[in-house]
Amino acid sequence: MNALSLAGLSVAPHAPVLWILGPCVIESDSQARRLAEGIASVMEPRGLRWVFKASFDKANRTSLTSFRGPGLESGLRTLERIGVERGVPVTTDVHLPSQVPAVADVVQLLQVPAFLCRQTDLLVACGQTGVPVNLKRGQFLAPQDLVHAAAKVGGPCMGTERGTTLGYRDLVADLRSVDILHDAGLPACFDATHSVQQPGGAGGHSSGQRRHVPTLTRAAVAAGYDALFLEVHASPSDALSDAATQWPLDGLADLVDEAMRIADAVGRPR
Repeated sequence: MNALSLAGLSVAPHAPVLWILGPCVIESDSQARRLAEGIASVMEPRGLRWVFKASFDKANRTSLTSFRGPGLESGLRTLERIGVERGVPVTTDVHLPSQVPAVADVVQLLQVPAFLCRQTDLLVACGQTGVPVNLKRGQFLAPQDLVHAAAKVGGPCMGTERGTTLGYRDLVADLRSVDILHDAGLPACFDATHSVQQPGGAGGHSSGQRRHVPTLTRAAVAAGYDALFLEVHASPSDALSDAATQWPLDGLADLVDEAMRIADAVGRPR
């Protein structure tokens, strides 16, 4: 298998890299739409395939007082606008089975958060829509065990590597997961920004080490991941979620260009 069709785009080992880009959370309609415009200005002139990502609700924040997002109805309106305005597929997280039908009517890729990758009712609900599903590997789960989550979905899936918990408040990405996911018949995505996260590392919110994002991005392209996931923000230090790990919009072009030079060097298609 190892292939997934997403809004007419093939996500597979011998297809061009698919980029999944956008902010951690929708902070406002205007913020998300401006950011989508900025990302498009980088990706479109280069002819690169991309999906816009943003969450309407961050239900797994460290603190009860942390910003969560605009909610389902408002968030979906924003995502739908961006999809139409930019002419790109969109994706977002789902946390509850009851959210899935409404979200599936708007997005072209459903995303299951890492902490929820074993939630049977949620996975089954996603599979019933027929919309492709991005399964983010739990920090506690072996890559080969993601196949059981895919079986619960029972439809087109992609697996995403986003690091494994090593002790307290640190994650280590396992680049071997590209081979393990492919062996399981799943397209493989690499999440370069969540892989540098330090959960709860700043007391009431997560910290991280953004400086390692380019290293992991380069490695993932060379290793053969089919898709790359990066959260992007115009001013990461001011972000209302994942401020320590989101990649700055004004640095996106350089990072993308570097990654694609590596893709060219290893013979990956554009």
